[in-house]
Amino acid sequence: MTSRRAFLTGSAALAAGGLVSFGAEAQGAAIGAIRVDASRIGPQGWGERSVRIARTLEQELARQLGAQRQRGGPTLYVTIQGVWLASYAGSGMAGDGSGSGNDNMDSLAELIDRGRVLASYPIRSTLHPSSGGAWYRPDSDQRRVAALLENNALWIKRYLGG
Repeated sequence: MTSRRAFLTGSAALAAGGLVSFGAEAQGAAIGAIRVDASRIGPQGWGERSVRIARTLEQELARQLGAQRQRGGPTLYVTIQGVWLASYAGSGMAGDGSGSGNDNMDSLAELIDRGRVLASYPIRSTLHPSSGGAWYRPDSDQRRVAALLENNALWIKRYLGG
């Protein structure tokens, strides 16, 4: 017959066994280099600004993916396929007839190692035009583009497991 002490000790051990936890260490993909190609958006009306957009996204990705950088790792190659800013003036709310849409950015993030595509992620960032702050400020469009670039970099980081 099981004694009360043996039963309680066994129950406590069983309960404590369920409390053991292991650290959930999500390992993001290692990134060696980051390259951004914005050549497609130049002819779409962005012209010379496409070079600045590519450089800014590259810097934002380097900042976001800093912990995943590893010398000799695969290259993250991002192709910016389009950047669209909606016409925006004021606080247009959805359905109020103001015609206010969203700012969008499409990109394709590929992880490439020795010419072989390891992973490919189409990314679409969509933000309300107010993401750039007050519409009447002279740098509103630049801040809207910066918000899209940051959002896109965060989605890429998420897809890469960072």
